Amino acid sequence: MRPRGGTTTVNSTATEATEATDASDPTEATDASDPTEATDASGPAGKAAPDAPDASDTSDTPHGPDGPGEPDVSDGVDASRRRWPRVLGALLAVALIATGGALYVEGRQLRDTPATANLALTDAEATTRVTGDVSSALGKIFSYGPGATAATRAAAKEVLAGKALQQYAALFGQVERQSADQKLTLTTEVVRAGVTRLTGSSAHLLVFLDQVYERRGRAPTTASAQLTVTAELREGRWWIVEIGST
Repeated sequence: MRPRGGTTTVNSTATEATEATDASDPTEATDASDPTEATDASGPAGKAAPDAPDASDTSDTPHGPDGPGEPDVSDGVDASRRRWPRVLGALLAVALIATGGALYVEGRQLRDTPATANLALTDAEATTRVTGDVSSALGKIFSYGPGATAATRAAAKEVLAGKALQQYAALFGQVERQSADQKLTLTTEVVRAGVTRLTGSSAHLLVFLDQVYERRGRAPTTASAQLTVTAELREGRWWIVEIGST
């Protein structure tokens, strides 16, 4: 038979062992490091903290064909190439307008210049007519003989007018005396006549003459003369109004 005191000692030892085991319970350690409580401490309840931007993310960074961070110049080159046709077209249009304006002004000047009013360049029929009338008149008034001066004077009154008639009348008196004294015969032929200017009522001519002088008892003498003649159209025919020598 064992004493009562021994039983008490065993029970105390068992109780202390149980308390030591409870103090090192792994459940409490796990609760202390609960990840839910750590998450709750970093932000509002029920919400996760926003992710920080990734420094290595370069999806929004402009980059060119040679790598990130370099501008793409192909767009600028293409835009420049597209712009050149428009610029050239505008310059061509301006050039055409300027050229057309210059040609219009030049055409007006050509139409308004005195050269276009010269019918000798455009009216062959009128030119031929005035050349024939003047050539015939000069042949008559510069051809005479010792006994035919009266006929020459009369012919002059039919083809000369104005200043030309006055000059001829003043000189022909001397011609008549020489022709009678020297038995002089003069024959004049127009070899060439050109109209330098012709309008509807006036003409300027350059005339080349061959003249043959014959005196009794001497060999004929041939001489050439060059005259400037101004003629006017009166009553449908040309009259010589001025004669000059060159």
